[in-house]
Amino acid sequence: MSDGSRRANRSPEILDELAQVTWRASSYSGPEGNCVEVGAAPGVVGVRDSKDRDGAVLVFDRQRWSRFLAALRDGDARSDVT
Repeated sequence: MSDGSRRANRSPEILDELAQVTWRASSYSGPEGNCVEVGAAPGVVGVRDSKDRDGAVLVFDRQRWSRFLAALRDGDARSDVT
């Protein structure tokens, strides 16, 4: 994916990097595990489904992730935030 996100299951280097992180779920998540988890590595941020921890991981470079969080804080959750 050329838009700042990549599928980690296609990049062994990124998988190795994310294997060392501590994954965190939102404090708003319930005990059912119906949420996503975020793991931050030095150059990337990974997002995975808490119900499928061995499944695909979306990986974002830190700049893209920061812009995404800023857009959420500003109430602008459009899909075209770049």
